[in-house]
Amino acid sequence: MTLALRIPRVLYDQLRQHGEATYPHECCGVLVGEFDEAGGKAIKAVVLCGNTRTDSPQNRYHISPSELVRIQREALLAGHDIVGFYHSHPDHPAHWSATDLDEAHWTGCSYVITSVEKGRAVLTNSFMLLEQEEAKHFEDEGLDVVEQ
Repeated sequence: MTLALRIPRVLYDQLRQHGEATYPHECCGVLVGEFDEAGGKAIKAVVLCGNTRTDSPQNRYHISPSELVRIQREALLAGHDIVGFYHSHPDHPAHWSATDLDEAHWTGCSYVITSVEKGRAVLTNSFMLLEQEEAKHFEDEGLDVVEQ
């Protein structure tokens, strides 16, 4: 059985619209929710973040550590956790890059990428960061968009 990241339609649309709004730069944000006993994840909130990357914001992103600490603190107070991150790829595929893997550090979390072509979100994929024998890698993860 393949695990999937569950996200309500309204939150899915929100993160895709964030990519359209920041085009031609990458958007970024945090996925707050719950891990279930089977290892799946359910998103309860999408937190839009500012891309603090100044050297190459059109193909790189960075979330301020202080913003990340604040988001994690607020999530824990609400009984949730950080279950993943999202960002956009302006005019590039919705697939992780070598830089994405290099800069990913939250093992077990989802990394959601939306391809934004000419200002329009076209495809969104999810990948789970895993670590085996001290080597991290991404695996494809199902993305289950649920109506509410």
